[in-house]
Amino acid sequence: MASEATSVRQEPLDPSGAGAAIGRWTLSAGPYEASVLTLGATLHTLSAPDRTGRPAQLLLTSDALAQILGPARHYGTVVGRYANRIDGSRIAIDGEEHALAPTGGGMTLHGGPDGFAHRMWEAEEIDAGVRLRLHSPDGDQGFPGALDVAVSYTLAASGELVIAYHAVTNKPTVVNLTNHAYLNLAGEGSGDVLGHLLTLDADEYTPTDERQIPYGRTEPVAGTPFDFTVATPIGKSVHDDHPQLTGPGGYDHNWVLRARPADGSPARAALLEDPVSGRTLEVLTTEPGIQVYTANKFQGAVTGAAGVPYGPFAGIALETQHFPDSPHHPAFPSTVLRPGEEFRSVTVLRLGTN
Repeated sequence: MASEATSVRQEPLDPSGAGAAIGRWTLSAGPYEASVLTLGATLHTLSAPDRTGRPAQLLLTSDALAQILGPARHYGTVVGRYANRIDGSRIAIDGEEHALAPTGGGMTLHGGPDGFAHRMWEAEEIDAGVRLRLHSPDGDQGFPGALDVAVSYTLAASGELVIAYHAVTNKPTVVNLTNHAYLNLAGEGSGDVLGHLLTLDADEYTPTDERQIPYGRTEPVAGTPFDFTVATPIGKSVHDDHPQLTGPGGYDHNWVLRARPADGSPARAALLEDPVSGRTLEVLTTEPGIQVYTANKFQGAVTGAAGVPYGPFAGIALETQHFPDSPHHPAFPSTVLRPGEEFRSVTVLRLGTN
């Protein structure tokens, strides 16, 4: 069983400094290791061996508190109450309007300026991992309803890291939770990910305006730079002169995943492969979409453990989610959560080699 192979230890992020208040939970199972911070319920590190057995840390990250609170503030965090974008910083539920805390650009991004990524979560050890809890009061960042959220991380010696989300509310609200980790399967600080191969189990995506707000429709990926239905280098078309790419400078879009199983079990959404190290990552999820962001705008503001500033394309975020701006697009899968209902979502990161 996973619990027999997985060890869990707890320590402060920085016992001698300002980071002492932030707890770090480290999960170890076989050749794999992951660490989680209580600040932002953050997946802070993730280590795995290459095809020769040599380990590397695969997440863009920093141990410096100033960077964690600054330019790296969303690296690996759980973002919410609503991940991604809500246009106009307003939502309507059952005919009632709610003004949300804006983050600029005429929208609310990742739950607002004081979203879940900036909160201290309560943590407890569970079988093979750690569970983190957060209470979000009614009116938090403008969202209606008091929301109680739990996120668990469990690690197995098989290389599976399971992220499970749960939430309940006392008033109708909207919920969209994801993890915002940036991956580089060659190892953090090793260069860009343009040579990584990406497969997405998606035949459509949601095109956006210049602010990355969806128009409310889906379009086929066939014949476009968004076609990753077979393994394709990330850098193959990322610089194409395509109207959806020139603004963001690369990929920052939501793909519409193929139908999820009727029993609610996770199904594959993506496969990421590094041909040089041989490391692979399968992403399985219960969610209907996946946001792919290729760190297009990174300009070296964060320096990782390898001592290398993170530039453009230093990593890739594969954010399993409901669609951006769903509250304004009735054709998109609903993100409304009502009293008596439970929000449940599971994403599996399955590491391996080829």
